[in-house]
Amino acid sequence: MNPVQPIRGEKGAPIIGPTNPAREAQSRDRLGPPSTDHGTLPSLKWSFADCHNRLQPGGWARQTTGRELQIAQALNCVNMRLKAGAVREMHWHKPDEWGYVIKGRMRVTAVDQDGHAFQDDVDEGNIWNFPGGIPHSLQGLEPDGSEFLLVFNDGNLNEDETFLVTDFLAHIPKDVLAKNFGVPESAFADIPKEELYIFQSKVPGPLAADRVVGAGPPPSA
Repeated sequence: MNPVQPIRGEKGAPIIGPTNPAREAQSRDRLGPPSTDHGTLPSLKWSFADCHNRLQPGGWARQTTGRELQIAQALNCVNMRLKAGAVREMHWHKPDEWGYVIKGRMRVTAVDQDGHAFQDDVDEGNIWNFPGGIPHSLQGLEPDGSEFLLVFNDGNLNEDETFLVTDFLAHIPKDVLAKNFGVPESAFADIPKEELYIFQSKVPGPLAADRVVGAGPPPSA
């Protein structure tokens, strides 16, 4: 297949310097725009391959926000990978979250403000939604964990700055934690000294045996 060239009719000329054939083939109308295109349309795409990737024990996460794709002020997208047993730790954020499983299987867990718990296993092609402010966690299941897409209704949300349980506990004096939970301070001797974000853990058991009870299931609308 011949490489795309910045030529349209009698206008333009072949590239004689360095080229990027793969990227140019994806943007034919930018390389050789029609006469009606005056270059004012903002970019409508951004590759996750161009994103910074956050590598963690058990997985990774890379995000596209309004900083990378300026037109995306209403949506933030995160591509995340969890190995089997790896956990995206319990956290919450103001925007709503939608998730779509690209490959593999995973377990989602959420707890509402009244202590009602929700837990389910989702696989390829399934989706979930967590309203803003609802604490939730994600965990990869066998055989090879999961890769998924997260979408938030705020283009400037920074997935790296969500409210994490480990980060919160690391900054609260242990005597305060002990009084709050009604246990001795020694119960918090081994808590992480900083946030974990994603960490490797054991593969959980069957959903029925591992289910979080809490105050019961969330009420139906």
